[in-house]
Amino acid sequence: MDYTGDPAGAPAYLDSATAAPPHPVTREALLAALADGWADPSRLYAAGRRAQHLHEAATAVVAEILAVRADEVSFQPSGTAAAQAAVLGGLGGRARVGRVLVHSAIEHSAVLHAARTAEAVEVGVDRLGRLDLDAWATAVRAGGVALASLISASHEVGTVQPVAAAAELCAEAGVPLFVDAAQTVGRAPVPPGWSLLSASAHKWGGPAGVGVLVVRKGVRWLSPYPQDDLYRPRHPGALSLPAVVAAAASLRAVVAEARSEAVRLSALVDRIRERVAATVPDVEIVGDPVERLPHLVTFSCLYVDGEALLHALDRHGFAVSSGSSCTSSTLRPSHVLEAMGVLSHGNVRVSLHRETTEADVERFLTVLPDVVAAIRKEAGI
Repeated sequence: MDYTGDPAGAPAYLDSATAAPPHPVTREALLAALADGWADPSRLYAAGRRAQHLHEAATAVVAEILAVRADEVSFQPSGTAAAQAAVLGGLGGRARVGRVLVHSAIEHSAVLHAARTAEAVEVGVDRLGRLDLDAWATAVRAGGVALASLISASHEVGTVQPVAAAAELCAEAGVPLFVDAAQTVGRAPVPPGWSLLSASAHKWGGPAGVGVLVVRKGVRWLSPYPQDDLYRPRHPGALSLPAVVAAAASLRAVVAEARSEAVRLSALVDRIRERVAATVPDVEIVGDPVERLPHLVTFSCLYVDGEALLHALDRHGFAVSSGSSCTSSTLRPSHVLEAMGVLSHGNVRVSLHRETTEADVERFLTVLPDVVAAIRKEAGI
C-alpha cells in the first residue's frame, strides 16, 4: 500500500521515526552502485578496486557530515547492531576500569538489552523526558564506570537531550560517552564531546540494513564479535556496499534539506500539538514543547486502548505508532513513558517526513477526535 498521502485522502504514512520513506536519492544511488559495487572491495582486481573506491567515498561523505575522521567511521548491518557494538565494545575496551554502564532511563531497547551484560546504573528524567543532569553527574563520577550512554533525542516523545552538558560531565570524570543519534543524524547536528556514536540509515530515508558506528581516536574499543581470518576493524562479514553507498548519498541529500524541512515540519507538529489538545478531551501531549525534534509529536488519550486506536487510525489510512515500537508486542507500557511518569493509555506517536503534506496533517486532525470518541463510546465511557 502507498502511504505517501495526498489531499484527496490517500493513506498517509506518519511513522518516520521507525523508518522514513526512501529519499529519491536513495533509489538513484542504490541502482547506480549495483552496477559497480557488487565485487569484494578487498580484492586487487579492477572490479574490487572500483568497489573499494565506492566504499571509501561513502565513508568520506558520512565522516564529513559527522565532523569526524574517515577512519573513525564503520558501517554496521543495522542501527541496532551499531548501538550494541558501541556499548559492548566500549565496555570491553575499558574492562580494566570496571563493568559499570551509566545510562538514561529512556534509552532505546537495543541499548538496554546490551546494558544487561554490565552493571547498569540508570539515571532518571523529568516529566518532559529530559535527563536529570545532577543525578548524571553523581553517577558518572562513581568508581568502576566504564562507559556512559545517552540517546541524543527521545525516539518516543522527541525530547532533545542535553548531550553537550552530559558529555562535559563525562569528560570531567574520565568516562567515554556513547550517543545513540539515530533520531538526530540527518535532521540536526549532534552536539560535540561524545566518544562513540551510532546512527541508522533508514531513519533518515536511506536503505534499511545500514547502521553507522563512530569510534573516536583514543577511545578504547574492543570488537564484541568473533573475527574472521582478515583483520577488519568493523563488523565481520560482508556488508551490502550498494546499500552503504545509497545511505551516504541520501544522508548528504537530507542534510542539505534539513534546515528548511525542520522549519516546515516543526510548524506542522505545533499545529498537531495545539489542535489535539483543543479537540480531544482527556488527552496529554507528551514531551518537551520547545527542546524537541522538529518532526515528532506524542500524545496519550485517557480511557482509550492504544492498540484499538492504532487499528482504527489505520482503517482511516494513517500509519502511526504507539508507545515503543520495540515493545508493542508486549503488554507492559513503554519504559520511556513510565520513566517520565506520564499517561500511557491510548498513546500515539506521529512522526512526519519530507513527503508529509499539510493536507495529510489536516485530515488526521479532522479524523482523530471522532475516532477517539467512537472507541470511548464502544468501551462504555
